[in-house]
Amino acid sequence: MNSVLFSLHLYVRFVGYRIVVDGWIEDGEILPMNTVPVQEAIGMVLCHDMTRIVPGECKGPAFKKGHVVTEEDIPTLLEIGKEHIFVLDMEKGRIHENEAAERIAKAAFGPGITLSDVSEGRVNFEASPGLLDINVEALNRINSIEEVVLATMHSGQQVTEARAVAGTRVVPLVIDEEKIERVEAICAEYPYVVGIRPFIHHKVGVVTTGSEVYHGRIQDKFGPVIREKFAKLGSTVMEQRFSSDDPIMTRDEILDAIAEGAEMVVVTGGMSVDPDDQTPTAIRATGAEVITYGSPTFPGVMFMLAVRDGIPILGLPGCVMYYRASIFDLVVPRLLAGVEVTREDIVAMGHGGFCATCEVCHYPTCPFGK
Repeated sequence: MNSVLFSLHLYVRFVGYRIVVDGWIEDGEILPMNTVPVQEAIGMVLCHDMTRIVPGECKGPAFKKGHVVTEEDIPTLLEIGKEHIFVLDMEKGRIHENEAAERIAKAAFGPGITLSDVSEGRVNFEASPGLLDINVEALNRINSIEEVVLATMHSGQQVTEARAVAGTRVVPLVIDEEKIERVEAICAEYPYVVGIRPFIHHKVGVVTTGSEVYHGRIQDKFGPVIREKFAKLGSTVMEQRFSSDDPIMTRDEILDAIAEGAEMVVVTGGMSVDPDDQTPTAIRATGAEVITYGSPTFPGVMFMLAVRDGIPILGLPGCVMYYRASIFDLVVPRLLAGVEVTREDIVAMGHGGFCATCEVCHYPTCPFGK
């Protein structure tokens, strides 16, 4: 199988009765290639996979295309019957795709990111939980360099379990080193290009409003949803307090939660325009600065964000209880990662803030909030 795949990439010509191999074809360019004894191949780049077969045990590549031969590889190559091998004749100032991808990745990665081993010229960026932080300006500058590729997921996306969030490679098998040096110079201008802002554990106070819940006429269903959402983001609900529709009572419950150590307070219920829905009035009565009342997002229009002495107070509309993805998932992860959310940030959510209400929700791998 290797010999068949190999022949597809070789430039060959007939001279009399002989087939002469001139080089490796890459995007129309013939890359010089030599046949050398394995003992002389140290530091050279393999042109194709080298298969190892152990009868009854395994069959697979002992070395992959692009591998740089080391002195330790010589015994293994001889064991699999390779006394002579094809290697690329690398010109000065040109580097192999594997080295190029590794150098780009090492220059671009930031906190919370680990790099995969290079495979077929590609390196992936593996993220730990937190808020994905992409320097889009630097990313665009890098991708403006011809033959260089760095692709990422959307910035601001919550990552709740380890996963790949970006990948890099170059287009040709070998590339001018000068292009990679340009990438490294761009990355050096910024703290990082691809990074994770870790979620900071917060003690969260929950105040649930509504006379129907306060007087026990109906069972509260908001609390369990909020606890689960915050637990997924690494924070803890301290206590759930209940208040009637009286805004003074709700105000006092919010202030009591802060006095007892809450680092964030969410108020559920009472966010619509009905006369009995007084949560926005209660939040304002705490003396907090209102960042926004209303958000250009569906679901999540009746949302309030305010800040009192550095502590966020959120008025959550009822949709947070019913939708897997809502304004909660666009704002709260940012706050837990230590990112300030401004009125301008809320305004910008209008582009991408319309949930398609798919039959099966795939958030965050969907367009909502992006």
